[in-house]
Amino acid sequence: MPRWLDSGWHYSAALDARWALALHQHVDQPALRRLMVWCSRFGDGHLWGALLLVLPLAGGAAGWRCASLLASVGAVNLAIYWTIKAWTRRSRPCAQCPGIRACAPIPDVFSFPSGHSLHAAAFALLLSAYYPALAPLLWFYALLVAMARVVLGLHYPSDVLMGGLIGIATASLALYGWGN
Repeated sequence: MPRWLDSGWHYSAALDARWALALHQHVDQPALRRLMVWCSRFGDGHLWGALLLVLPLAGGAAGWRCASLLASVGAVNLAIYWTIKAWTRRSRPCAQCPGIRACAPIPDVFSFPSGHSLHAAAFALLLSAYYPALAPLLWFYALLVAMARVVLGLHYPSDVLMGGLIGIATASLALYGWGN
């Protein structure tokens, strides 16, 4: 790797670690920690699975279409997520940064990208397209999920940023590509 590119990468990694530590330092506030754990747990997939069951029952034809897109995007996202994780093999901040500890269960050993952020962003975009009145709430929740993963010591900011961007990209493709 060229020296200038290597030094840029090291600088970016150090900046990412500093931001992760700065956000993680707030985890000692009990109310914030409880909120972050709650957001992270709801982002585990149970909420998304429940939506796949409820939308067709409660949403009529639009609910069926939305649930169908959620399921297909979820499957594509899982394939992308596991491929990138296996390729990058980035350790979690709680495993390599002094001062950062895991404050929630760790689903696997690798950090990049954040699957929670990926799914939260994808589902927020898809659900917002079908239920626009819920968009502010959905995007606020997606942001909370992403923040929770960093505050709880499980991800770097770049993990949640890239997870969110991948989720937005796949949901956009579904809405404007394979979904119509």
